Amino acid sequence: MQNLTRITRNPEVMGGKPCIRGMRVTVGTVVGLLASGHSQSDILKAYPYLEEADIYESLAYAAWRAEEIEVPLETA
Repeated sequence: MQNLTRITRNPEVMGGKPCIRGMRVTVGTVVGLLASGHSQSDILKAYPYLEEADIYESLAYAAWRAEEIEVPLETA
Protein backbone atom coordinates (compact mmCIF):
# COMPACT_ATOMS: atom_id res chain seq x y z
CA MET A 1 0.00 0.00 0.00
CA GLN A 2 1.14 3.50 -0.74
CA ASN A 3 2.05 5.75 2.14
CA LEU A 4 -1.16 7.50 3.18
CA THR A 5 -0.03 10.61 5.01
CA ARG A 6 -3.44 12.26 5.39
CA ILE A 7 -5.14 9.40 7.24
CA THR A 8 -4.53 9.31 10.98
CA ARG A 9 -5.71 7.13 13.85
CA ASN A 10 -5.74 8.31 17.44
CA PRO A 11 -7.70 6.54 20.20
CA GLU A 12 -8.59 9.96 21.64
CA VAL A 13 -10.09 11.27 18.37
CA MET A 14 -13.36 9.73 17.18
CA GLY A 15 -12.65 6.56 19.15
CA GLY A 16 -9.61 5.68 17.06
CA LYS A 17 -11.46 5.57 13.74
CA PRO A 18 -9.39 6.58 10.69
CA CYS A 19 -9.66 10.36 10.35
CA ILE A 20 -8.50 13.04 7.97
CA ARG A 21 -5.33 14.77 9.17
CA GLY A 22 -6.20 14.38 12.86
CA MET A 23 -9.50 16.22 12.49
CA ARG A 24 -12.85 14.92 13.65
CA VAL A 25 -13.85 13.92 10.12
CA THR A 26 -13.66 10.18 9.54
CA VAL A 27 -12.79 8.34 6.36
CA GLY A 28 -16.17 6.65 6.72
CA THR A 29 -17.95 10.00 6.65
CA VAL A 30 -16.23 11.08 3.44
CA VAL A 31 -16.69 7.74 1.69
CA GLY A 32 -20.29 7.52 2.88
CA LEU A 33 -21.09 10.95 1.48
CA LEU A 34 -19.60 9.99 -1.88
CA ALA A 35 -21.49 6.69 -1.88
CA SER A 36 -24.79 8.47 -1.19
CA GLY A 37 -24.35 10.67 -4.24
CA HIS A 38 -22.69 13.82 -2.92
CA SER A 39 -20.07 15.31 -5.20
CA GLN A 40 -16.56 16.25 -4.15
CA SER A 41 -17.64 19.85 -4.51
CA ASP A 42 -20.56 19.27 -2.10
CA ILE A 43 -18.22 17.73 0.47
CA LEU A 44 -15.66 20.52 0.19
CA LYS A 45 -18.42 23.10 0.69
CA ALA A 46 -19.78 21.28 3.74
CA TYR A 47 -16.29 20.77 5.19
CA PRO A 48 -14.26 23.80 4.01
CA TYR A 49 -11.19 22.70 5.98
CA LEU A 50 -10.88 19.55 3.83
CA GLU A 51 -8.87 19.47 0.64
CA GLU A 52 -9.46 17.54 -2.57
CA ALA A 53 -6.45 15.33 -1.76
CA ASP A 54 -8.18 14.33 1.50
CA ILE A 55 -11.08 12.89 -0.48
CA TYR A 56 -8.79 10.92 -2.81
CA GLU A 57 -6.80 9.55 0.07
CA SER A 58 -9.99 8.55 1.90
CA LEU A 59 -11.00 6.53 -1.15
CA ALA A 60 -7.54 4.96 -1.40
CA TYR A 61 -7.67 3.98 2.27
CA ALA A 62 -11.16 2.51 1.93
CA ALA A 63 -10.11 0.51 -1.14
CA TRP A 64 -7.05 -0.81 0.67
CA ARG A 65 -9.16 -1.87 3.67
CA ALA A 66 -11.70 -3.56 1.43
CA GLU A 67 -8.94 -5.71 -0.04
CA GLU A 68 -7.53 -6.82 3.31
CA ILE A 69 -8.00 -10.49 4.05
CA GLU A 70 -8.50 -11.76 7.56
CA VAL A 71 -6.91 -15.11 8.20
CA PRO A 72 -8.28 -17.03 11.16
CA LEU A 73 -5.69 -18.22 13.65
CA GLU A 74 -5.52 -21.93 14.20
CA THR A 75 -6.36 -22.94 17.74
CA ALA A 76 -4.82 -26.00 19.31
